[in-house]
Amino acid sequence: MSYGGIFDYPGKVERLEELDAQTADPEFWGDGDAAQVVLREQNTLKKLLERIDEAGLVLDDAIALYELAREASDEESAAEAWQTLGEADKKVEHLEFRRMLAGEHDSASALLSINAGAGGVDSQDWAEMMLRMFQRWGERKGFEVRVIDVQEGDQAGIRGADLSVEGEYAYGWLRSEIGVHRLVRISPFDSQARRQTSFSSVMVLPDIGDENLDIEVVESDLRVDKYRASGAGGQHVNKTESAVRLTHLPSGIVVACQMERSQHKNMATAMRMLKAKLWEREQQRRQEEINALEGDKKSIEWGSQIRSYVIHPYRQVTDLRTELKVSNVDAVLDGDLDAFMEAFLLKQGHEGTDR
Repeated sequence: MSYGGIFDYPGKVERLEELDAQTADPEFWGDGDAAQVVLREQNTLKKLLERIDEAGLVLDDAIALYELAREASDEESAAEAWQTLGEADKKVEHLEFRRMLAGEHDSASALLSINAGAGGVDSQDWAEMMLRMFQRWGERKGFEVRVIDVQEGDQAGIRGADLSVEGEYAYGWLRSEIGVHRLVRISPFDSQARRQTSFSSVMVLPDIGDENLDIEVVESDLRVDKYRASGAGGQHVNKTESAVRLTHLPSGIVVACQMERSQHKNMATAMRMLKAKLWEREQQRRQEEINALEGDKKSIEWGSQIRSYVIHPYRQVTDLRTELKVSNVDAVLDGDLDAFMEAFLLKQGHEGTDR
């Protein structure tokens, strides 16, 4: 049996042995940030190898049971063997899909931004619906989702929001959501009940930590504003100037954080967001004319519509990149996004193989 070869099993074992040797070195903890990077890679490899081993054991059991059933002409055992083989096949399919999450930072946590677009109060309401949708998706996946900052709308909804989605492969999954999301419905804010089209955009960055970012922010390039947090958060949050907004003057990038009661913690999170956005801008500059895949990514980031959510005159969610259509709009808005994410990542993976 050599199915493990498609996952480069020997290479992963060899790499894990190298990492184990590093962690056994007495000087390993001399650089705490570098040590954390090694430990994360070590943990990811261990989990992957465990899943491959588990799939292999189930497959071995299925083959052994089938051979015994065939020798004994036992139809019941043969049927059980085929059922076990199906379980093994699902495990291998899951592992095969995980190969689509093989980008440089796919295993990282994510920083997700939502911004209301054209459509006035309807788009601001749509942005708030999307905020809930991604929060529910993150909860379903077992990720820790935290709202870093929210800009409330003038009448209803939100003008924008920033989320931290912490967990293994959060960025790998969420990068499929980068782009413009379109909603078509009867406006709840129109007294004449007319149909309204609303737009909101999504941006996702890998939360890869300061230790992995070769980005220097000069203090003189920053404008720091401190203010009282708005919205829910308790009396203490609202009565103290714990919220922080950073403006990077050379680039014009603005980030804010108000999720913590501690101004120091909010400052640290805002700085992490700023560095991530500066890093992404630098990556675009370096690669926009070199890599065709990055060219596709750039067009998405700059406003290409990726998905339509239609509630009226019919009910359907359509992904314009993969042509996947789902009629259960309520489930999608409640965070059931995996089908769209998987279809995009598989399509992207196949295109990469074709090239």
